Amino acid sequence: MVSRLVLGCGSVGHALVEELADWPGSVVVVDDNGGRVDTLRTENVSARQGDPTDPDLLADLRADLALVASDDADRNLAAAKALRSVHPDVHLVVYAGESPSPEDRDDLRALADDVIDPGRTVAQHLLSTIQSEGALRTRNLQRVLRRVDGKLGIFMHDNPDPDAIAGGIALERIAEAVGTEAEVCYFGAISHQENRAFVNLLDLELRNFEPGADLSEFDAIALVDHSRPGVNDQLPEDTPIEIVVDHHPPKMPVEATFVDLRSAVGATSTLMADHLQQLGVEPAESVATGLLYGIRVDTKDFTREASTADFEAAAFLLPHADTDVLERVESPSISHDTIDTIARAIRNRQLDGSVLASCVGALSDRDALAQAADRLLDLEDVTTTLVFGFMDQTVYVSARARGTDVDLGETMRAAFGRIGSAGGHADMAGAQIPLGLLGEVEEEAEESLSNVVRDLVTERFFETMRSLPEGDDFGPDPEQIASFDIKLADEE
Repeated sequence: MVSRLVLGCGSVGHALVEELADWPGSVVVVDDNGGRVDTLRTENVSARQGDPTDPDLLADLRADLALVASDDADRNLAAAKALRSVHPDVHLVVYAGESPSPEDRDDLRALADDVIDPGRTVAQHLLSTIQSEGALRTRNLQRVLRRVDGKLGIFMHDNPDPDAIAGGIALERIAEAVGTEAEVCYFGAISHQENRAFVNLLDLELRNFEPGADLSEFDAIALVDHSRPGVNDQLPEDTPIEIVVDHHPPKMPVEATFVDLRSAVGATSTLMADHLQQLGVEPAESVATGLLYGIRVDTKDFTREASTADFEAAAFLLPHADTDVLERVESPSISHDTIDTIARAIRNRQLDGSVLASCVGALSDRDALAQAADRLLDLEDVTTTLVFGFMDQTVYVSARARGTDVDLGETMRAAFGRIGSAGGHADMAGAQIPLGLLGEVEEEAEESLSNVVRDLVTERFFETMRSLPEGDDFGPDPEQIASFDIKLADEE
């Protein structure tokens, strides 16, 4: 056990002693003020009346750590000199006292292992408070949350993945901590088997909305893991947004009262973990487990666009997470539809150098596209994959890359941005392209529809990838936008 000796007990010293009394080990206080000694004894602190600057008195006292802590700068210097003269090897920490002279500061630094200078300490604390971007960002988030007069609707992107789900539940907890009612919501479905297991095992409460639903019950809207209403969600495009927390690089300026958009990190879960840490909040087990899984999924176990912040967030979350749940989430059964989609992606693959594209046709589970794109990326000599299919009058596209200088997010925007919505990261991106009139074809014309979609998407993507070194403008011309209908007519 560590023994501690406190010489002098001014206002700062008393505060220190109150804290030290709860620490393991012993504390002995020496002070020449009898009233102060009596007060400490009533607080069950071992205190001795005597002169803390007397070397003879100090010679009989032993300690691993000595603290000099009266309010008088001259007395503290004298006590430090006395202690050093009889115990030269003890670890000595000295409070400089009120208004120490420059000479006193220099003498104390020569004597002590550590000197606590009140003026410098207060200044450093103020500067760290003012200059800490993370702390300021979190305080702004709290301020905006407190101003919500009613319920906050936290909307994840359509068909949310673990990063979006975890970010949503973390923001919900932070909102509730400041007294704001919140609910985590989404459009679409949670169909990916791992995502369903994730929600079920953590017993998460998420609210599913149908397109066109009445959202008037919410007094404010927050977006998590995406940044614009009406883009990858079913909110009206003119919905006022109060809060945005996202790690994806935006295609257009983001408009909201509070925006935390850090595209240099690998996951939105990392941003939410940072807010919890800045607040000094110990995350609940379900929140910590969710955020840790969100980081692992979006960084592909820290091998894809992982930053120092992602590793630091994981280190913060790990002691609070349930690793048994993580293991169970990562080993779910795979649906027959997913296996069929992956099989079609393998069977229909087309290669153009190291770039692979595959049309899987009609979809029942759009999450299977990402799994197929990941699987195909394991093929020898393949550096980029694009897997796509259609459902609900929309072509859904998922792309992956590795070991290449191509920015896949920008490439997807160049190829499909003018006929749909597209974007993402350098090695993981996606797109959605409305089918328009093509979506109204009869069921028996599905094969023709697959052929049209396959030709247009594959051709456009291959063309864009081939043209990248020249830095051309890859947006499609008006004739290409109309070619969906033209080619269908040709097929018939």
